[in-house]
Amino acid sequence: MEPQRQNVKMMPLSLESYHISEEYGFLLPNPLKELPDHYRPWMEIANRLPQLIETHQLRAHVNKMPLLNCQILKGYREQRLAHLVLSCISMGYVWQEGEMQPEKVLPRNLAIPFVEVSRNLGLPPILVHSDLVLTNWTKRDPYGPLEIGNLEIIIAFPGGDSLRGFILVTALVEKAAVPGIKALVQGVNAISQPSQDTLLQALQQLRLSIQDITRTLGHMHDYVDPDIFYAVIRIFLSGWKDNPAMPVGLIYEGVSKEPLKYSGGSAAQSTVLHAFDEFLGIHHSKESADFLYRMRDYMPPSHKAFIEEIRATPSLRNHVLSSGHGRLLTAYNQCLEALAELRSYHITVVTKYLITAAAKAKSGKLNHLPGPPQALEDRGTGGTAVMSFLKNVRDQTLASILHASG
Repeated sequence: MEPQRQNVKMMPLSLESYHISEEYGFLLPNPLKELPDHYRPWMEIANRLPQLIETHQLRAHVNKMPLLNCQILKGYREQRLAHLVLSCISMGYVWQEGEMQPEKVLPRNLAIPFVEVSRNLGLPPILVHSDLVLTNWTKRDPYGPLEIGNLEIIIAFPGGDSLRGFILVTALVEKAAVPGIKALVQGVNAISQPSQDTLLQALQQLRLSIQDITRTLGHMHDYVDPDIFYAVIRIFLSGWKDNPAMPVGLIYEGVSKEPLKYSGGSAAQSTVLHAFDEFLGIHHSKESADFLYRMRDYMPPSHKAFIEEIRATPSLRNHVLSSGHGRLLTAYNQCLEALAELRSYHITVVTKYLITAAAKAKSGKLNHLPGPPQALEDRGTGGTAVMSFLKNVRDQTLASILHASG
């Protein structure tokens, strides 16, 4: 589907109008750690999630939880924390007994407030990237740096240090993208002005940011044990759409008599690469594009709107081609090459944490860990055939490289 590109005079694009932080990008700045006292029953369960899941007591505690009124939540940040808390409790509730015995009904005292908070935020009632990563971090020393040694997660699942590492490295990937997001805005505005020098600087900065994202992603190897990620953590990120373990979906009691289907958490729910793809004019195959577009409905609406705004701006590719500016063409292609390298590296990471870990689990070498999950054995937690999807997306990035005419 060819995006509509307008040649009308554009208002300057800005981050502020899309709730994107100049300092933190798509990360929620300084997330809250506590809800008002009215919601203590939620917080008491959420703060003990790993223990309650591991001792098989979570469902019993949730079933005794009072039905609480969401109207007492004040403001956006309280709603974001409430969504994080309720989504984590829900994932734990559904998957407490593993994939062979998922819970098929979310009780009304959990389902009703979860759906209400979700509607208020424009998010689906399931754990999404904006919960697990963007809202789930805090500084140990508020005045210290945004580095993994000074960070902690707010709500946890089983998985210990590997879970903490998975969430925080992903948060630091989002932070590494901030200069790239700023460069993208600078680039969009430079096309409208137009200013070739400013656009060239923006493309060079975007390339550096993409390379920094790749380096930051590499820290997964330092902090996340692939066996623990595969056998312990992964199930709590799994949804009830395109998942053979829950083929009909999940009933949200008091909300819908029919089961509802939502995809599990996925890196494709991060706004960063969607924004880069739209700016660089990368067109993915229909199957990949359909999944990526669907994942936009799992983002905060303001972040999705930012992608749509970039999509509506004058085409960078056309501008580069028509400019006859050799350095612009080179800088544009270097961004595509850096993005393809990032996607190739992501394939390497997924191979280690999914494909190799799955083979090891099937061979029975994970003695101290649960049996290998089978429902999503070769699929991402979002439900895609993950390796073919990632390779297809990488190949389309490389196919976008421009060749100078003549």
